[in-house]
Amino acid sequence: MSSISPRRMRRVLVAGTAALSAALLLSSCAGGSGSGTDSSAGGVDAATATSLADFGTMEELEAAAIAEGQLNVIALPRDWANYGEILDLFAEKYPEITINEQSPDVSSAEEIQAAETNKGLDTAPDVFDIGLTVALQNTDAFAPYKVETWDDIPDALKESTGLFVGDYGGYMSVGYDSSKFDAPEQISDLLGSDYKGSVAINGDPTQAGAAFAAVGLATVQNDGTLDDFQPGIDFFSELNAAGNMLKLDVTTATIASGETPVVFDWDYLNASHKADNPAWEVVIFPGTGYAGYYNQAINVDAPNPAAARLWQEFLYSDEVQNLWLKGGARPVRMEAMIEAGTIDQKLADALPEAPADTVVPTEEQSTKAGTLLGEKWAAAVQ
Repeated sequence: MSSISPRRMRRVLVAGTAALSAALLLSSCAGGSGSGTDSSAGGVDAATATSLADFGTMEELEAAAIAEGQLNVIALPRDWANYGEILDLFAEKYPEITINEQSPDVSSAEEIQAAETNKGLDTAPDVFDIGLTVALQNTDAFAPYKVETWDDIPDALKESTGLFVGDYGGYMSVGYDSSKFDAPEQISDLLGSDYKGSVAINGDPTQAGAAFAAVGLATVQNDGTLDDFQPGIDFFSELNAAGNMLKLDVTTATIASGETPVVFDWDYLNASHKADNPAWEVVIFPGTGYAGYYNQAINVDAPNPAAARLWQEFLYSDEVQNLWLKGGARPVRMEAMIEAGTIDQKLADALPEAPADTVVPTEEQSTKAGTLLGEKWAAAVQ
């Protein structure tokens, strides 16, 4: 497996700020169609389609997407939540559609910038995988679309017209090398002398979503609230003063080599390291948990609008929702799939136990926390 992509370090602030429901508990490319007008079967304008019904049937949507022959994706690292297998499955299922994987390591904000820079060109991204904070700031960049499984998606995790929709998520966790450490039972254990020079966070919390969430988790685990991240900053200041905090960029290589033996990160990203270090284990602390989702959206100016919509239908299918599970992430349709008996129960059972209580910051709380971190983080951990 390759090292963790910079996207894991750079995704801006929070992965998602919608309230979580029971779903969590349990470069350039080859030319496409260009205009996106009348690219669908039967003369349907794919760029204005808001659901599968506008095409008629799945077969007609597939025919329209195959006629375009291209799909431009951006910011999808293959080692992120099983995206590699998901991309390969789409390519296998639709060999007539060339997937152009652009800039896998860019942030959510940079996805929007790429769409703006390439507007009107066949190199523009067709779809986005994006954090909610950035999504909320750029709704005019998205085309509304409701996938066939729309009703299975909790209302709290989707924009009501389908401009952006939660797809997969997880909890902030701690991964650790079990050959060197016993499982920490609570966050305060990491302040002990056993963890000297051993604890890393995935990035700078003023810039990276996972690191921001680590401070959020430390806040609520230390009797704070998301209205004030100061207790989380104080925790990491104490961790640093104890000599336990590592200031290294976390990669699969640093975990495999033992350089970063204890890491705060999303549970599904931490879980991916077991392939390189069999002793790597993941813990979600009891008490209040911190969670987040990533969202899917269609570029309103997608050069391949039918392929973009087919990609969305594909991502929200039972098969791909189970592939998120295989990647250690929690699919947005998880609760409905459990009820329908279509969940891969073995994979679901392998997920770390979820906390009884979960929090996710609102947009206002995230903005306030970001300001506070900008003012105090550097001094707290210098």
